Amino acid sequence: MKTIYDIQQLLKQFGTIIYVGDRLADLQLMESEVTELFRSQLIDIKDYQMALLLLRQEIQKEIDKKKKR
Repeated sequence: MKTIYDIQQLLKQFGTIIYVGDRLADLQLMESEVTELFRSQLIDIKDYQMALLLLRQEIQKEIDKKKKR
Protein backbone atom coordinates (compact mmCIF):
# COMPACT_ATOMS: atom_id res chain seq x y z
CA MET A 1 0.00 0.00 0.00
CA LYS A 2 1.65 3.18 -1.20
CA THR A 3 -1.04 5.72 -2.06
CA ILE A 4 -4.41 7.03 -0.97
CA TYR A 5 -5.82 5.31 -4.05
CA ASP A 6 -4.59 1.97 -2.65
CA ILE A 7 -6.46 2.70 0.58
CA GLN A 8 -9.59 3.53 -1.40
CA GLN A 9 -9.28 0.20 -3.21
CA LEU A 10 -8.86 -1.63 0.11
CA LEU A 11 -12.01 0.01 1.47
CA LYS A 12 -13.83 -0.77 -1.76
CA GLN A 13 -13.13 -4.49 -1.21
CA PHE A 14 -15.26 -4.19 1.94
CA GLY A 15 -18.01 -2.25 0.19
CA THR A 16 -16.99 1.18 1.44
CA ILE A 17 -16.77 4.12 -0.94
CA ILE A 18 -16.10 7.50 0.64
CA TYR A 19 -16.74 10.77 -1.14
CA VAL A 20 -18.29 13.78 0.55
CA GLY A 21 -16.66 16.44 -1.60
CA ASP A 22 -14.25 17.72 1.04
CA ARG A 23 -10.79 16.14 0.77
CA LEU A 24 -10.00 16.56 4.46
CA ALA A 25 -13.31 15.03 5.53
CA ASP A 26 -12.82 12.16 3.07
CA LEU A 27 -9.40 11.38 4.55
CA GLN A 28 -10.70 11.51 8.11
CA LEU A 29 -13.57 9.17 7.25
CA MET A 30 -11.14 6.78 5.57
CA GLU A 31 -9.01 6.78 8.72
CA SER A 32 -12.07 5.93 10.78
CA GLU A 33 -13.09 3.12 8.43
CA VAL A 34 -9.60 1.61 8.32
CA THR A 35 -9.47 1.66 12.13
CA GLU A 36 -12.83 -0.10 12.30
CA LEU A 37 -11.67 -2.76 9.83
CA PHE A 38 -8.58 -3.38 11.96
CA ARG A 39 -10.60 -3.57 15.18
CA SER A 40 -12.88 -6.09 13.48
CA GLN A 41 -9.77 -8.09 12.52
CA LEU A 42 -10.54 -7.82 8.80
CA ILE A 43 -7.14 -6.34 7.88
CA ASP A 44 -3.72 -7.14 9.26
CA ILE A 45 -1.56 -4.83 11.32
CA LYS A 46 0.85 -4.00 8.46
CA ASP A 47 -1.96 -2.75 6.22
CA TYR A 48 -3.47 -0.85 9.13
CA GLN A 49 -0.22 0.87 10.07
CA MET A 50 0.66 1.79 6.48
CA ALA A 51 -2.85 3.11 5.82
CA LEU A 52 -2.76 5.24 8.97
CA LEU A 53 0.66 6.62 8.09
CA LEU A 54 -0.44 7.59 4.58
CA LEU A 55 -3.74 9.05 5.72
CA ARG A 56 -2.21 11.10 8.51
CA GLN A 57 0.43 12.50 6.13
CA GLU A 58 -2.28 13.51 3.66
CA ILE A 59 -4.45 14.96 6.42
CA GLN A 60 -1.52 17.10 7.58
CA LYS A 61 -0.90 18.29 4.00
CA GLU A 62 -4.55 19.34 3.70
CA ILE A 63 -4.47 21.16 7.05
CA ASP A 64 -1.28 22.98 5.98
CA LYS A 65 -2.93 24.00 2.69
CA LYS A 66 -5.93 25.44 4.51
CA LYS A 67 -3.67 27.41 6.87
CA LYS A 68 -1.89 29.04 3.93
CA ARG A 69 -5.15 30.39 2.48
